[in-house]
Amino acid sequence: MLEAAGLSPGEIAEWQAHAPSLEANFAAAARASSGYLARGEELLRRLPPRPKRDDAEREAAVELKAALDAERIRFLRAHAEDLYAALTDDLRLALRDEDLVYLAAERFPGLVPTRGQVAAERELALREKEGVEIAQGLFFAYVLASERCGSHLVWAMLRPTQEALDRLDDFRATGVADLGLTHLERRDRVAYLEIRNDTYLNAEDSFTLPTTEAAVDLALLDPDVDIGVIRGAVVSHPRYAGRRVFGAGVNLTHLYHGRVDYMFFVTRDLGYVNKLFRGLSSEDFRPNGPEETTEKLWIAAVETFAIGGACQILHTVDHVIAARGARLFLPARKEGILPGASNLRLPRSVGDRVARRAILSGLEFVAGTPHGDLLIDEVVDSDDGMDAAVEARVAALTDSGLVNAAGNRRALRVGAEPLDVFRRYMSLFCREQAYCHLSPALVRNLEQHWKAHERRV
Repeated sequence: MLEAAGLSPGEIAEWQAHAPSLEANFAAAARASSGYLARGEELLRRLPPRPKRDDAEREAAVELKAALDAERIRFLRAHAEDLYAALTDDLRLALRDEDLVYLAAERFPGLVPTRGQVAAERELALREKEGVEIAQGLFFAYVLASERCGSHLVWAMLRPTQEALDRLDDFRATGVADLGLTHLERRDRVAYLEIRNDTYLNAEDSFTLPTTEAAVDLALLDPDVDIGVIRGAVVSHPRYAGRRVFGAGVNLTHLYHGRVDYMFFVTRDLGYVNKLFRGLSSEDFRPNGPEETTEKLWIAAVETFAIGGACQILHTVDHVIAARGARLFLPARKEGILPGASNLRLPRSVGDRVARRAILSGLEFVAGTPHGDLLIDEVVDSDDGMDAAVEARVAALTDSGLVNAAGNRRALRVGAEPLDVFRRYMSLFCREQAYCHLSPALVRNLEQHWKAHERRV
């Protein structure tokens, strides 16, 4: 099949001759695997770009990629812990997910794509991508599957970002952090966080992600903040002009046009979303003691709609206030991707059967209805009543003391979702989301259900 696609028989034979044996020694296994993967990647690069391949070339590409991914899985299954230890100085370094995976690309060529390879893919529409990021999904799946390494990675991702640390003194002095697409303001010991992606109805994308995480970090780091409120900014879209919109989920236009990297999904759910739920981790990694986190109570104030990722946030906060009629839903079926950690968290609110209907069949929740009220705690009759409702809820949540509130929050969280359960979930999520993200079905779904091909970036 490879020869039929015009690849050199000599190069094919040389690549196959370098198929690694079962090396017990990590260093030897890594060298052998890298050599095989690098030669296979070179063969793949000899083929025309994906949109220009004929049938024989498409079949050859499928065969090559399947063989390369099989080798990655074989190597990671045997050596993920050795690999992670080598990259983190035996767990002494707290590397964020992107730093970790791109360091792996430098140290172990062929195992995962380089920054340059991913940057080149980012220039392509989703349908034209080669799919190099699937290797990143396999990498994180096996790292997170290890209790020792996966727990360390979760801890590292719960550390505050450098952006937040650099801005902390200024935020403490002024009470305002204008991060562009995300705005944070402290008023009366309450931090109000808004996503301000007006062009895309406050959707999340690769541009909002770092600013949102920095804002969450600042709210958690500032000792003058007792509680956080998440609320969508006012938008100018003609259909919703002058109204607040909680969020439109992932930016489907950017996703369709290839501007949302696979790592967006990993960083989002290991990063700021998990920080909303778990808080910031301690400075030192202490896997054998009680959890030591810096966490605060969060309120979500939902107006108009909370779609996809915006709806996922509701599973992590302590109190949800919604305007009557606000739509809350997870369009995973129509998008063709996994809805973050909702598969893990939504059943706790609505039950298993309703969660399956929401995720697999597109059931929508509406504030003020029996189903909708399973996801929220309080309904206000109009958007105008939201400010007063938020103020009253802040007082109610804090009048017994913050130590009591934080302790109860931590106890509820540990009982509902132990860190190890989350780690194992994310191991599966990272693999499955990689295949979904690069699937032709996702392209079809975006065109069929969202008319993404008619929208411009």
